[in-house]
Amino acid sequence: MAIRITKVYTRTGDKGETALVGGKRVPKDAPRIDAYGTIDELNSVVGLARAFNEEQLDKAGAHRFLDGILRRIQDELFDLGSELATPEEFSYEGMYRVGEPQVRAIEEIIDECQKELAPLKSFILPGGGRIAAYLHQCRTVCRRAERDILRLSRVEPLSEWPLKYVNRLSDLFFVLSRWIGKQTGKPEYLWQRGLAEKRKGKKG
Repeated sequence: MAIRITKVYTRTGDKGETALVGGKRVPKDAPRIDAYGTIDELNSVVGLARAFNEEQLDKAGAHRFLDGILRRIQDELFDLGSELATPEEFSYEGMYRVGEPQVRAIEEIIDECQKELAPLKSFILPGGGRIAAYLHQCRTVCRRAERDILRLSRVEPLSEWPLKYVNRLSDLFFVLSRWIGKQTGKPEYLWQRGLAEKRKGKKG
């Protein structure tokens, strides 16, 4: 679809309102704006992970595999943002909506990557290499998007699939962070209960 943007600023939002798809104007802190705004933020963090991964595309097939996944996720998140910006009364025939195919595709990637990972014996802390660390950030922003979409669903009609999609997506980011860390030989940061107290005890 061809897009042509000739002017970035419009001054129409200077009083704290913005327009949804269909022209309806709402406050910028409305639940629907929070929901698709967090999706936009998530897409930005995915872009960071993808940019750092892109630097390694010539080194291993794992990076190309990951780039393909992140590229698709960015497209889907952009489309999801459009869906969330469209009130039910302004939905239209042929409008893109996330659904069961997208959720199942995520589950298939998770299952594929999990085959190469050892079972967890400890909680994992964010980190494990630069790409993995950004994927952990993707996971946490995705969880916030899930909370925002849930709040929206309580006040306005919403399909069940956006919530299911972001729920699976956060799981995917967690698995991908572990998977790319293993592929690149980066050690995982493992949580240890009371580590500071144990160290103090050794000094005594």
